[in-house]
Amino acid sequence: MAFDIQTIERFFLVLIRISILIFMLPFFNSRIFPPLIKIGLSFFLSITLFPVITMTVAGFPETILELAGLVAVEFTIGLILGLLVQVVFDGIRLMGHVVGFETGFAIANVFDPQSGAQISLLANFSYFAAMALFLLINGHHVMIHAMKESFDILPMGALAMDSRILGQMLSISGNMFLIAVKIGAPAIAALLLIKVGFGLITKLIPQMNIMIVGFPVQICVGLFFFGICLHVLLGFMETYTKELGPFLMSTMGLLGE
Repeated sequence: MAFDIQTIERFFLVLIRISILIFMLPFFNSRIFPPLIKIGLSFFLSITLFPVITMTVAGFPETILELAGLVAVEFTIGLILGLLVQVVFDGIRLMGHVVGFETGFAIANVFDPQSGAQISLLANFSYFAAMALFLLINGHHVMIHAMKESFDILPMGALAMDSRILGQMLSISGNMFLIAVKIGAPAIAALLLIKVGFGLITKLIPQMNIMIVGFPVQICVGLFFFGICLHVLLGFMETYTKELGPFLMSTMGLLGE
C-alpha cells in the first residue's frame, strides 16, 4: 500500500466503522474484554480488510463537527447491526433463565461478569454454548464478510432511518421471546407436566411431603430436557448462521436507501 495522506484517511474511516461494529457485537461488548484487546482486534481486522475494501468517500471531514457527525452515524449503524445479532443470543439466554427458574435453580444464581448482574446458571451456560456453536460453524466468518460488504452497501456517513427499519427492529425484538419459547419448549412443557402431576399427587395423597420428593425429581427432569434443548439449539444455530448473512445485507440495504 502507498502510505499517502489519502490512504491514511481512508484507513482511518475503515477503522472507525470496524471498531464500532466490534464494540457492539455480542460477547465483545461485555466487560470481561479489556478495551485494549478490542482496539487491537479492530486494528488487525482493519489492516486485513483494507486492501479488499472498495469504499466511496466524498471527502474526509475537515472540521471536528463533521468528524463527530461521521462517528455518530457510524455508531448508529454499528448499534443497529449489533442489536440485530445480540437479540438472538439474548433470546437464548432468556430460554436458559426460564428453564432454570422452572427447574428450581432460581436461588443458585451466579455473578455474570458480562452484564454485572446476577444470572441463572443455565442462562449463562446457554449463552456460552450458543457462542461456542456460533464460532464452530464459522459464524464469525459471516460477520467479517458482512463488515467487508458494508462498505459497498453503506457509504461512509450515509444513514437513512425510515419506518421500515424501525418496524424491522421491533419485529426482531419481539422474536427474542419467540426464540426462547421455541428452543426451551421441551423443558418448559416437561416441567409444566411434572408440576401438574405433583399437584394431583398432593390432592390424592396429602400425607406425602411433596417438597422433599418433588424437588430432586424436578431437577433431574429439568436437566435432562435442558440437554434436549441444547440439541435443538444446535439446529437453530445452524439455520440462524445460514440466514444471518442475507439478513444483515438486507438490513444494511434499508439503512442505505
